[in-house]
Amino acid sequence: MSESVIKRPFRVLGIQQVAIGGPDKQRLRKLWIDMLGLEVTGNFVSERENVDEDICVMGRGAMRVEIDLMQPLDPEKKPAVHAMPLNHIGLWVDDLPKAVEWLTSRGVRFAPGGVRKGAAGHDICFLHPRANEEFPIAGEGVLVELVQAPSEVIAALG
Repeated sequence: MSESVIKRPFRVLGIQQVAIGGPDKQRLRKLWIDMLGLEVTGNFVSERENVDEDICVMGRGAMRVEIDLMQPLDPEKKPAVHAMPLNHIGLWVDDLPKAVEWLTSRGVRFAPGGVRKGAAGHDICFLHPRANEEFPIAGEGVLVELVQAPSEVIAALG
Protein backbone atom coordinates (compact mmCIF):
# COMPACT_ATOMS: atom_id res chain seq x y z
CA MET A 1 0.00 0.00 0.00
CA SER A 2 1.45 3.38 -0.95
CA GLU A 3 1.97 6.08 1.68
CA SER A 4 -0.58 8.31 -0.07
CA VAL A 5 -3.49 5.95 0.69
CA ILE A 6 -2.56 5.10 4.28
CA LYS A 7 -5.22 6.19 6.77
CA ARG A 8 -3.75 9.02 8.84
CA PRO A 9 -5.09 9.84 12.33
CA PHE A 10 -5.20 13.54 11.38
CA ARG A 11 -5.97 15.78 8.39
CA VAL A 12 -4.26 18.86 6.97
CA LEU A 13 -7.15 21.28 6.50
CA GLY A 14 -5.53 24.27 4.76
CA ILE A 15 -3.00 27.05 5.00
CA GLN A 16 -3.01 28.81 8.35
CA GLN A 17 -0.12 31.21 7.71
CA VAL A 18 2.79 32.29 5.60
CA ALA A 19 5.69 33.87 7.47
CA ILE A 20 7.96 36.31 5.67
CA GLY A 21 11.23 37.43 7.21
CA GLY A 22 13.53 40.33 6.53
CA PRO A 23 16.20 42.39 8.26
CA ASP A 24 13.78 45.36 8.62
CA LYS A 25 10.11 44.67 9.24
CA GLN A 26 9.20 48.23 8.19
CA ARG A 27 10.01 47.41 4.56
CA LEU A 28 7.71 44.39 4.73
CA ARG A 29 4.98 46.50 6.34
CA LYS A 30 5.19 49.02 3.48
CA LEU A 31 4.10 46.34 0.98
CA TRP A 32 1.77 44.10 2.98
CA ILE A 33 0.01 46.71 5.14
CA ASP A 34 0.37 50.06 3.38
CA MET A 35 0.07 48.86 -0.22
CA LEU A 36 -1.96 45.62 -0.01
CA GLY A 37 -4.11 46.65 2.95
CA LEU A 38 -3.68 43.69 5.30
CA GLU A 39 -4.94 44.24 8.83
CA VAL A 40 -2.49 43.98 11.74
CA THR A 41 -4.09 41.92 14.51
CA GLY A 42 -1.15 41.55 16.87
CA ASN A 43 2.55 41.61 17.56
CA PHE A 44 4.69 38.83 18.99
CA VAL A 45 8.15 39.42 20.44
CA SER A 46 10.22 36.51 21.72
CA GLU A 47 13.87 36.45 22.69
CA ARG A 48 13.79 32.63 22.64
CA GLU A 49 12.56 32.68 19.02
CA ASN A 50 14.69 35.79 18.21
CA VAL A 51 11.73 37.47 16.56
CA ASP A 52 9.71 40.67 16.42
CA GLU A 53 6.66 39.66 14.40
CA ASP A 54 3.59 41.53 13.19
CA ILE A 55 0.60 39.26 12.71
CA CYS A 56 -1.45 40.39 9.72
CA VAL A 57 -4.55 38.78 8.23
CA MET A 58 -6.40 38.49 4.98
CA GLY A 59 -9.78 36.84 4.50
CA ARG A 60 -12.41 36.13 7.12
CA GLY A 61 -13.63 33.20 9.19
CA ALA A 62 -12.23 29.83 8.18
CA MET A 63 -10.73 31.44 5.05
CA ARG A 64 -8.62 33.80 7.15
CA VAL A 65 -4.89 33.39 6.52
CA GLU A 66 -2.13 35.00 8.56
CA ILE A 67 0.75 36.76 6.89
CA ASP A 68 3.42 37.13 9.57
CA LEU A 69 6.02 39.83 8.98
CA MET A 70 9.18 39.02 10.93
CA GLN A 71 12.51 40.58 11.77
CA PRO A 72 15.18 39.28 14.13
CA LEU A 73 15.71 40.90 17.50
CA ASP A 74 19.43 40.25 16.98
CA PRO A 75 20.58 39.56 13.39
CA GLU A 76 23.62 37.67 14.74
CA LYS A 77 21.59 35.13 16.74
CA LYS A 78 19.60 32.02 15.81
CA PRO A 79 16.98 31.35 14.72
CA ALA A 80 17.74 33.72 11.86
CA VAL A 81 14.16 34.62 10.92
CA HIS A 82 15.44 36.95 8.21
CA ALA A 83 17.81 34.48 6.52
CA MET A 84 15.11 33.00 4.28
CA PRO A 85 12.60 35.58 3.03
CA LEU A 86 9.89 32.91 2.96
CA ASN A 87 10.53 31.84 6.52
CA HIS A 88 7.86 29.16 6.93
CA ILE A 89 4.41 28.02 5.95
CA GLY A 90 1.80 27.10 8.56
CA LEU A 91 -0.77 24.36 7.99
CA TRP A 92 -3.99 23.84 9.93
CA VAL A 93 -4.27 20.28 11.25
CA ASP A 94 -7.28 18.80 13.00
CA ASP A 95 -5.36 16.82 15.66
CA LEU A 96 -1.85 18.10 16.37
CA PRO A 97 -0.84 15.50 19.00
CA LYS A 98 -1.86 12.62 16.72
CA ALA A 99 -0.12 14.28 13.76
CA VAL A 100 3.15 14.63 15.70
CA GLU A 101 3.01 11.05 16.97
CA TRP A 102 2.16 9.56 13.57
CA LEU A 103 4.68 11.64 11.59
CA THR A 104 7.49 11.00 14.09
CA SER A 105 6.86 7.25 13.97
CA ARG A 106 7.32 7.39 10.20
CA GLY A 107 10.63 9.24 10.23
CA VAL A 108 9.60 12.88 9.98
CA ARG A 109 12.08 15.19 11.70
CA PHE A 110 10.71 17.91 13.96
CA ALA A 111 12.57 21.05 14.99
CA PRO A 112 13.51 21.48 18.66
CA GLY A 113 10.93 23.03 20.95
CA GLY A 114 8.10 20.52 20.72
CA VAL A 115 4.44 21.50 20.84
CA ARG A 116 3.96 24.95 22.34
CA LYS A 117 1.77 28.03 22.11
CA GLY A 118 2.48 30.01 18.95
CA ALA A 119 2.36 33.74 18.30
CA ALA A 120 -1.39 33.68 17.57
CA GLY A 121 -2.19 31.53 20.64
CA HIS A 122 -2.68 28.18 18.89
CA ASP A 123 -0.68 25.05 19.76
CA ILE A 124 2.07 24.65 17.18
CA CYS A 125 5.22 22.74 16.30
CA PHE A 126 7.66 22.80 13.40
CA LEU A 127 8.88 20.19 10.94
CA HIS A 128 12.62 20.60 10.52
CA PRO A 129 13.78 21.95 7.17
CA ARG A 130 16.54 19.31 6.92
CA ALA A 131 16.48 15.54 7.32
CA ASN A 132 19.12 13.49 9.13
CA GLU A 133 19.98 9.80 9.48
CA GLU A 134 17.55 9.19 12.32
CA PHE A 135 14.71 11.14 10.69
CA PRO A 136 15.04 10.92 6.89
CA ILE A 137 11.92 12.98 6.07
CA ALA A 138 11.90 16.78 6.48
CA GLY A 139 10.91 20.01 4.74
CA GLU A 140 13.70 19.88 2.15
CA GLY A 141 14.77 23.44 2.94
CA VAL A 142 11.34 24.73 4.00
CA LEU A 143 10.32 25.10 7.63
CA VAL A 144 6.74 23.81 8.01
CA GLU A 145 4.60 24.75 11.00
CA LEU A 146 1.73 22.51 12.06
CA VAL A 147 -1.01 24.49 13.80
CA GLN A 148 -3.86 23.00 15.84
CA ALA A 149 -7.03 24.21 14.16
CA PRO A 150 -9.76 25.56 16.43
CA SER A 151 -13.17 23.88 16.26
CA GLU A 152 -14.68 26.48 13.91
CA VAL A 153 -11.88 25.94 11.38
CA ILE A 154 -12.22 22.17 11.64
CA ALA A 155 -15.98 22.50 11.03
CA ALA A 156 -15.52 24.84 8.05
CA LEU A 157 -12.59 23.12 6.37
CA GLY A 158 -12.99 19.54 7.56
